[in-house]
Amino acid sequence: MKIVVSTSNRHPNCPWQVQLDQHVVSFRSEAEARAFVAVLETRLKAPHTLMQPAWTGGVESASRH
Repeated sequence: MKIVVSTSNRHPNCPWQVQLDQHVVSFRSEAEARAFVAVLETRLKAPHTLMQPAWTGGVESASRH
């Protein structure tokens, strides 16, 4: 994912923006924008486990009824 922090003239009340690939999120200050990016990057780098979907157990219970 490409993440870019920049200024923008599109929203006068939110002159900072973070672009996430094709999605843009506006912020009131550079500090808010950079804090958002920091949290996002932390979450993206966090370990993720593959969980079985909740519905897989439902097939067995439905067949017992």
